[in-house]
Amino acid sequence: MDISTREMSLTVGEAAERVGLTTYTLRWYEQEGLVAPVGRDSGGRRRYTESDVNWLFLLTRLRRTGMPVRDMRRYAELARQGDRTLGARRALFEAHRTRVLARMAELEEDLKVLDHKIDAYRRAEEELS
Repeated sequence: MDISTREMSLTVGEAAERVGLTTYTLRWYEQEGLVAPVGRDSGGRRRYTESDVNWLFLLTRLRRTGMPVRDMRRYAELARQGDRTLGARRALFEAHRTRVLARMAELEEDLKVLDHKIDAYRRAEEELS
């Protein structure tokens, strides 16, 4: 599929930089089936549209929140199937949200331990002064 010259398009490097990935990681996402086939210019070079970049932003957020690649792949497959998979996509996100909230609660408890240790060291330093 050729990309129209009127539409915003980015090279692999530009798209990767815009979403904070390496070009290697972006190509890996493509190989893993996380990214639909990207349009190409008249020279056969990949060109990423705004829609492609938005999809990549979503993938990076899902990955950053700890979503396993298998779930990301499942989401991509469901999204490509259209509106008939809305419920399945919502359920996938709800399950992931539950995991993210649990991880956030764990991190809050970990942060309390760190704060306690920092305060203890601060008090001990003040006593030495």
